Amino acid sequence: QVQLVESGGGLVQAGGSLRLSCAASGRTFGSYVMAWFRQAPGKEREFVAVVNWSEDSTYYADSVKGRFTISGDNAKNTVFLQMNNLKPEDTAVYYCAADVRSGSSYYSDLAYNYWGQGTQVTVSS
Repeated sequence: QVQLVESGGGLVQAGGSLRLSCAASGRTFGSYVMAWFRQAPGKEREFVAVVNWSEDSTYYADSVKGRFTISGDNAKNTVFLQMNNLKPEDTAVYYCAADVRSGSSYYSDLAYNYWGQGTQVTVSS
């Protein structure tokens, strides 16, 4: 069984920074794609960022482009999300996801086989 464990969430003032980490343990799955999603209270879970190591590419939601950076180590199944210039609207539970089903779009939360438990990010104004 694969487990994804996130860390690094917390409370920060607007304009501040946080770095989220996600590490996979258990059976290795050799996923080339790892992503971050978030879910704010009363809203649906939404895509934030994804890294595809096989294509050496990253993609971001428009709302975070230029402020967030996804990175990581494919060999270690580890992914990070550096979040700068945080805004109150970034407040949400952030989830790590991995292992996209073949033929699925990695912008959709339905595409992933494995999920972390989530870490809370709260940005105060």
